[in-house]
Order: sequence, then structure tokens, then C-alpha cells
Amino acid sequence: MTAAEKTLRAQVFDLLRPNDPTPGSRRWRTAHLTILGIGLLAVILLSIDDMLTPHRFVLRGAIWGVTAFFLIEYLARLWVAPEWAQFADMSPTMARLRWAGSIPGLIGLLAVMPAVMLAGGYSIVGADAASIFCILWILKLGLHAPAFGTLARVISNERAPIASVLIVFAILLMSAATGAHIAERAGQPQQFGSLPNAMWWSVVTLTTTGYGDVVPLTPAGRIIGSLLMISGIAVLALMTGVLATGFAQEERRREYLRVWDQVSRVPIFTSLGVVTLSEIVGKLRTRYYPARVTVLRRGDPGDSMFFISSGEVEVRLPTGGTVRLGEGAFFGEMSLLNRQPRAASIATTAPTTLLVLYASDFYEIASHIPALAEAVENEARRRRDENMGRQSASSPPGGATP
Repeated sequence: MTAAEKTLRAQVFDLLRPNDPTPGSRRWRTAHLTILGIGLLAVILLSIDDMLTPHRFVLRGAIWGVTAFFLIEYLARLWVAPEWAQFADMSPTMARLRWAGSIPGLIGLLAVMPAVMLAGGYSIVGADAASIFCILWILKLGLHAPAFGTLARVISNERAPIASVLIVFAILLMSAATGAHIAERAGQPQQFGSLPNAMWWSVVTLTTTGYGDVVPLTPAGRIIGSLLMISGIAVLALMTGVLATGFAQEERRREYLRVWDQVSRVPIFTSLGVVTLSEIVGKLRTRYYPARVTVLRRGDPGDSMFFISSGEVEVRLPTGGTVRLGEGAFFGEMSLLNRQPRAASIATTAPTTLLVLYASDFYEIASHIPALAEAVENEARRRRDENMGRQSASSPPGGATP
């Protein structure tokens, strides 16, 4: 494969990569979700039997178009599969086979199955056809949900407490079903005459769903039902707590890694050492901005400062001059140190990733990491002196930042 082809494949891969923050990738995801919504809406409307014939023709055309789009997308993803990092040590053919057998690959294949059914003469009318199309296409929404991967890791990390809760659930389920079967079978043989029927009532009650189709009538059955409802609330609350804690811990880990990756690109941080850097990472927050977005406005409170991890910003000074700051630079330190409103406006000129450090965290860090505070103060002093020199020379100022 030539270098040009590799470059093109890498560009297409970046466009199709899930959760990529670049503008092109975001536009692609928006278009993909829009087309998916059009397809699902067309299938749902086509399931209405009394839909007028002209409308049915348009809806069929929409379904054909969406199916063709998903087919092209599947082929494109299959082509760029060797760009995935986990397939880097494989041949292109093997990488594509591995991707085709993965969950995203199988979902993509299922999404193009309507094309096979249409080509085979399958009628795309009626509720049954609508259900098939919706099930096949709705799976693609999972590819836009980054939390699915997080959920899998949470379940893996918390499998011991989750298993314990499920065991308690099973014990309560079977105990209540057995008790209700014994207490109610004589009076309600059809509802509680067998354990499977009693288990249906037990599941509905334990999950606090309460359909009301089966109700115990004897005093013993009602006591069992009351205890089961209280137990169900406790079990569900316990499961919710386990999952919520797992999600919070996983998100903290992911955010820490994301911020660490961004911090490593800022020279003022990398010179402080790994131990000191680990303390700073917990205080920083990552913010993503598209191009031509105002980050700060003149007169805003100086409650934070910003470090540029990637991209570029433009400082719009009150005198009309502008200064551009690129990767590794920082701004907002003057207002933060002087505790004064912003002296200039800041806007992005390209897609930019910023690390935000709030005033309270800055002073906390400065109290035990004087090297960082000293570096920020020195840079603020240098910029202030540079601005004063330019103003005294009656030239457009170009170094001050808010």
C-alpha cells in the first residue's frame, strides 16, 4: 500500500472513530444519527397499514437510501480496521477479520441485513417487517454510547458485590415464591398452583413493579408480599449503590488519565516531576472548545486560569491589538493573581483543548508547590513588563493576557 493510501485510510479512520473530539468526527456522528433517525421513522410509519400509496413509495425509498448508507459505512469501517491500535501487529486481512467478528463489526453487519432482505424480495410492509428493521438498526445507537464500555468495566470491577446482590435477590425470589405457593394454592390454584406461576408474582413484587394481575388473598400470603416489597426496595437500593459507586470510581480514573495526557503536553507542568504532577492533575479540569468560540470576555471575574494543551487562542486586547497563544502557553494568570476582572477577551482560532485551574485550587497548590506558583508569577511579570514597554513606545501592545 502506498503512503498516500495509508494517509487516506488514517484520515477516514479518524473521521469514523467513536468519541473523537475533532469537528469532522462530530459532524459525522451528527449525520449518522440523523440518517438513523430518518430510517427508523420511515420504518415505523411504513408499519401503518392505511398509509397512503404515494407516502409508502417515499418511505420505501428512504429505507433503501438508509440501507445503502449503512452498507457503505460498513465497508469503510472494514477498510480502516487495520488502523485500530489493538490490530497494529496483525496483517490488514487478519485485522479486518478480527474487526468483523467484534461487537461493532457484528452490529454493522446486522445493520446492512435489510439490504439482503430487500434484495431477496422481502416485503417491507407490515408490523413484523418494521420490528425487524427497528431491532437491526437500533443496535447502532450503542456505537454512539461511550458509557457502554464503562458499564462493562464497572460490571467487571464490581462483579463480587453484584454477584452477592443477585444471590440475595434469588434467595428472596425463591423463598417468597415457595411461601406464596403454599399459602395461596388452595384458594387460587390458577395463579399460585405451581412454582413458576408463583415466581411470576414474586418477580413482579420484588422488583416493585406491581402489575396487580396476581394478588395474594390469605393473611399469610399478604404478609409474605409485604415483606417481599420491603426487601425489594432494599435490594434495588443496594444494587443502585454498587453500580453508582463503580461508575463514579471509573469516571474518576478515566478523567485522571485524560487530564494526565493533556497535562503532559504543557511544558510548565512536565518540568515539575512525576510526583508533583500527580498532585496537580487532580485539580485540573479539561475543556474542549471548537474554533471561533469566546472563552473569556473582558470584565469577567478572574476566578481561574487556563493552560493550552492543544490548539490556539487569540487574545483581543482593549487597545485593538491581538496576540496568539499556542500549545503549551497559558493565560488568565494576571486576573487570578491580582484578583481583578479580565482585562481582555480570549477566543479560540482552532479546535482547542484547555486545562482549567480555579483560583481556590491554584492557591492550594501554590502553598506546597512553590515552583509552579513562581513560574506563573514570573511569566505574568514578564508579560506585564512587555506590555508596558510596548505602550511606552506607542506601539500596539501584543503580550498581555487577562
